[in-house]
Amino acid sequence: MKITGSKLYSYIQCPHRVWRDVYGPQEEKIKDVNPFVQMLWDRGVQHEKDIFESFGGILDLSEGTQEERFEKTIKAIKNKTPLIYQGVLLYKDLVGIPDLLRLNEDGSYIPIEIKSGMGYAGADEESGEEGKIKKHYAVQLALYVELLELLGFEHQNKGIILDIHRNEADYNLNEQINRKDKTTVWQFYQQVKNNVGLLINNEVQNKPAYFGKCKLCPWYNSCKKWVFENDDLTELFYVGRAKRDVINQDLGIYKIEDVLNIDLEHVLKQKKKDKNFLKGVASDTLTKIIKRADVLLNIKAPVAYEKIKLPKTSYELFFDIEDDPTQEFVYLHGVYERSPKGERFIDFTAKDNRPESEKEAWSNFWQYIKSLPENDYSVYYYSPHEKTTYKKLQRQYPDVISAEEVLRFFEQENTIDLYNDIVLKHTDWPLPSYSIKELAVYLGFKWRDETPSGALSIQWYNDYLESGDEKILERIKIYNEDDCKATMVLKDGLEKMFNKIFD
Repeated sequence: MKITGSKLYSYIQCPHRVWRDVYGPQEEKIKDVNPFVQMLWDRGVQHEKDIFESFGGILDLSEGTQEERFEKTIKAIKNKTPLIYQGVLLYKDLVGIPDLLRLNEDGSYIPIEIKSGMGYAGADEESGEEGKIKKHYAVQLALYVELLELLGFEHQNKGIILDIHRNEADYNLNEQINRKDKTTVWQFYQQVKNNVGLLINNEVQNKPAYFGKCKLCPWYNSCKKWVFENDDLTELFYVGRAKRDVINQDLGIYKIEDVLNIDLEHVLKQKKKDKNFLKGVASDTLTKIIKRADVLLNIKAPVAYEKIKLPKTSYELFFDIEDDPTQEFVYLHGVYERSPKGERFIDFTAKDNRPESEKEAWSNFWQYIKSLPENDYSVYYYSPHEKTTYKKLQRQYPDVISAEEVLRFFEQENTIDLYNDIVLKHTDWPLPSYSIKELAVYLGFKWRDETPSGALSIQWYNDYLESGDEKILERIKIYNEDDCKATMVLKDGLEKMFNKIFD
């Protein structure tokens, strides 16, 4: 079985998918492609086509069998063809099909991948870094470079991502993955390639895990079924694959019920003596895991560890945005307002995807905020995404509002990230996920749309842009309004919980 760029990509997204694609129960695999995933594919194909048509003097090798295309690619490289489209590189168990191979002035070739997203990762919410390489792009480029080397052709140990804006993002394979990780891109690729080889040959097997972000994967339901049937630790919120595997290995604990039998004092003493014991699982994390196992299996109800007083203001704003991160475009700012005048939903929507429309919607949002009585309104949102996105928008449109004003808006005591400020720090729930949808549904809220999803919202917006159908735009607004209402339901639910437990 061959190692391909798509298998390397899949491994970065989910280490288990590589094995499951080959050996998993095929009857459990979702056959229909998720509409959002289909949209990304279609967008990628169209973007690639547009790029291809803009080039002159390009050799198109996209047709024919793999072997025929390989022979033509080798001939074209030997003939120093300036630009080769969809050439095929083969060597033993490695297969690479770079979108482009471009001739350098020194006679070497550099692989180029055409992507419909951004060439580099944006701001990292945890580290604050910007402009980082994307690992799933990097391993694909590294595969092409290795194939060029194995086939005896010169290269510069570099690759290029041609992004959605037709900017070239340089990927130097000798550089570190990021500031914290001294592993080079090339070393990382070799590790990934080796792991993929072991999995597709069934020399190594790994286990599924439960993550909310896996919902777009065709194996999502199958893996979720396995996790719940096996009482796997990833059913506990925030355990994740890496922590699960370490606990399995170092403590011999595989089921949630066994977590409750951990001798925490003994384990922490051992961890203090041996730095490699439970590596990556901090002491406070282990304590949280035990608490969450107890909440899930025994208490079976939300718990609060201290009472949090929420602000009392005349205006309460429950706030959520809709954006397309693949294009870094924000198309809707939604607010569900509760005040002495009653309740209402207000949206600030970009009617097309021009920067001018994005700017106008954002500007209108700030005009609304400035119209509210000073110091007599509170803002609730869920997760740091809004804050991070607004910082980016401010840099993009600095004449709308200053950086200081944006910072002051989010740092004032009446603006609260319910997820980070309250749910994560002060509560636990008998749920495998602490997403707004999981918590709000637990509290009795129901979305009006049958398939509420942020990913599908992006797909709907792109459908609206193509068709101009206002009904699609209305669907997005209804979905966003319900997201805002869900935030209100959670805020009210937290307040009731605090009062019930502590009063």
